[in-house]
Amino acid sequence: MSEMKITFKHPEEIREFVNMVSKYDFDIDVRRGRVVVDAKSLLGIMHLGLNNVMYLKLHSDDCEELQKKILKYAA
Repeated sequence: MSEMKITFKHPEEIREFVNMVSKYDFDIDVRRGRVVVDAKSLLGIMHLGLNNVMYLKLHSDDCEELQKKILKYAA
């Protein structure tokens, strides 16, 4: 399991992110405050808003490849 902080500045970044993480079969959550949404849900992440720091949780021990890909969203 791995965690990191992420943020999105434009709606296009959210779309790219969701398309990327949807290719992985393990669970991925995004949390902002007390709200937790599935990272594979476009509407869920959009609900959390732009320009906010969110916490990404990857529920897998084999996620180094994905972590490298999502570094551009790191907060």
